Amino acid sequence: MIKSINDVITLNNGVKIPQHGFGVYLIKEEEEGYNSINKALEVGYRSFDTAQLYENEKLLGKILSESGVKRSDLFITTKVADFNQGYDGTLRSVEQSLKDLKLDQIDLLLIHWPSKKHFFETWNALEKLYDEKLVRAIGVSNYEIHHLEELSSKSAIKPVINQVECHTYLTQEPLKDYLKDQSIAFEAWSPLGRGAILNDNVINKIANKYDKSIAQIVIRWHLQKGNIVIPKSSTPSRIEENANVYDFNLADDEIKVIDSLNKNQRNGNAPDDVYLKI
Repeated sequence: MIKSINDVITLNNGVKIPQHGFGVYLIKEEEEGYNSINKALEVGYRSFDTAQLYENEKLLGKILSESGVKRSDLFITTKVADFNQGYDGTLRSVEQSLKDLKLDQIDLLLIHWPSKKHFFETWNALEKLYDEKLVRAIGVSNYEIHHLEELSSKSAIKPVINQVECHTYLTQEPLKDYLKDQSIAFEAWSPLGRGAILNDNVINKIANKYDKSIAQIVIRWHLQKGNIVIPKSSTPSRIEENANVYDFNLADDEIKVIDSLNKNQRNGNAPDDVYLKI
């Protein structure tokens, strides 16, 4: 039973990650950052997901360091950008990320997109950072099954997590099944489909039953499916709404109805398109 925003999932190296985190994609302005991140802390979020590409690591680090929340209560994820991939580039960029985030250790470091050119070099750099305890856990983002199989052929450490686009129109069930078999956690970015699902009539009927918004129903669906989920918003009322999903439970048949909405519809890039370019 999922009880609260404090619930965690244990990764394959024993590190615990909150199942429900807060994404900071597109939050760059200082006032917006303070308003949204402090609101997220106020309503209970302790896991924050950023990336070098987002250009807000320094802002997030400043706000969290000033928040009064103990470092041990926070879980910080960042990602190596495409333009920083490669062995040396990864090591240099993560050194800068640590400074910008005001951290001695990053909780979770991901490769943002698979790169054919730098495929093993970047992962080897993550393994070094893990061995040196500069990061607590390492994983990937936007990897398909064949990328993960390729990675396993020449890696010493298995990824703890794969963060991919997932929402009710892109449920990613074959990938989820593979990750489960490999003991790799599944994390959903764009869990609300960048707004594409927020007018869905099927979900709206379920939302009306529980007196919840469509967004709340979908976040609850993710949680009950076992997905780690990182909704983002810069609107304080929506940040609070997205956290308020622990006072109801979707029935099994309702989860199946939502599952059936899958269209394999991406709103972001296809991983293989990026893989061949970087």
